[in-house]
Amino acid sequence: MSRRADATPTSRAERGRSAPPAPVERYVSACLATGSDLRNAVRAARLPGTSLPEAGRRPLDRPWFVCRTEIEEFAADATALLELVISLPDRLFDGDLDRYCGALGIPERRAALLRRGARGRPTLLGRADAYHDGDAYRLLEFNLGSELGGMDLGAANRALLELPEFRAFAEENQLDYVDTASRLAAMLRDAGRPVTSGADPTVALIEDRGDLARYANWHVPLQRSLRRYGLDLLLGEIGEIRVRAGKVTLHGKPIDVILRNFSVNAILADPQGPELAEPVLRAHEDGKTVLFTTFESGLYSNKGALALLSESRARGLLSTSEETLADRLLPWTRSLAGGADADLLDHCRRHRTELVLKPRVGYGGRNVVAGWETPEAAWAEALRTATEQGHVVQRRVRPRPEPVVDADTGAVERWAAVLGVFVTEYGYGGAFGRALPVAESAVIAWSANHRTRVTGVFSHPSEPAGGPASTRVG
Repeated sequence: MSRRADATPTSRAERGRSAPPAPVERYVSACLATGSDLRNAVRAARLPGTSLPEAGRRPLDRPWFVCRTEIEEFAADATALLELVISLPDRLFDGDLDRYCGALGIPERRAALLRRGARGRPTLLGRADAYHDGDAYRLLEFNLGSELGGMDLGAANRALLELPEFRAFAEENQLDYVDTASRLAAMLRDAGRPVTSGADPTVALIEDRGDLARYANWHVPLQRSLRRYGLDLLLGEIGEIRVRAGKVTLHGKPIDVILRNFSVNAILADPQGPELAEPVLRAHEDGKTVLFTTFESGLYSNKGALALLSESRARGLLSTSEETLADRLLPWTRSLAGGADADLLDHCRRHRTELVLKPRVGYGGRNVVAGWETPEAAWAEALRTATEQGHVVQRRVRPRPEPVVDADTGAVERWAAVLGVFVTEYGYGGAFGRALPVAESAVIAWSANHRTRVTGVFSHPSEPAGGPASTRVG
């Protein structure tokens, strides 16, 4: 597994650029040219088996372009930082997960489910959400586990490359991308080997009760993408699971690997949830059907873990190289709980416009309170609520804005994107973006109430040669 804990911040800063990368400028210029087909390329692309608008994910009018070396190094750094997070129970609590969960304010019923089957290191499949601030990528949060949004969006990149006008631009600028589904397929095969003796596993994506139809436009593209890499993916809900001779079945078919899309939140909210999950957990523990990934992932995607890491940095508990890594990636982050000290609260009040409040468990920008968008009195109330509920407070990261040409009007608008960068056992696993006009908000949520758009991510060399080159994926 790659390690970048010893990389110097000086070399990284030298590569960072406050201006958007060259392919952005070229793409915008091409979109503004009379008769250009690129302006409508995203809308013209056909995504088989899905409709982003129907799934609540409206596409941005251009892809996001990133420096290949920079995004791969960020993914390696994020992996190393995640390994630090995973080490916290041992470092701070002598391996006692009860104490670790207590420090994060995880209720006992939830903690018991997260600890079920915990082996100390969860399967590495995660998404590091980050802003580029003009110098480098800054981590906002980790999402860890198999119930990650965006793993299907490689289909959007493939659809774009089928258009001659975009294909020509991609070749000229030496663009490529990593299809997250390719990494996922490899990991599912690895997970299934103990059960199948090396044969391709029978894999089922299992949703929460009542959610399969709701998220069909997310799952069908992933299903088709995995088929491209030789794996068939069955779709079902946890209430449809049966067990025969200790092995999970779906619609009568024995399942080797479960791609878990049912969540801890849904299991705990459903009166029958624990009863429905128990056969799956038991089959996994007995080695008959592999649960990919286990609930253990939730121990480390909790944002309180980032606060513990940030606080450990402040207390001098990290090595020099670990401090360098944390300083490079992680904004100042602290936990707000019932016992939050007066100095911390006073700091939060005085620095409102530079801070953001986040629930320890959440995703997609939901229930986030941005201090720079919140009046002073409302911020004081938000702090009170956050202290009662145990949120975290994090220093604001200002994303670098980039130009996007509106396909309808031809107007050039400034947008910012949070990139979801996938990290896997096989390294960098691709990325996608969620974007919003910078004039509207700096908190980019999935919510359909905003103008949030999703976009595929293509990478380019540090200095594109401008000549033709074959576009690769995988």
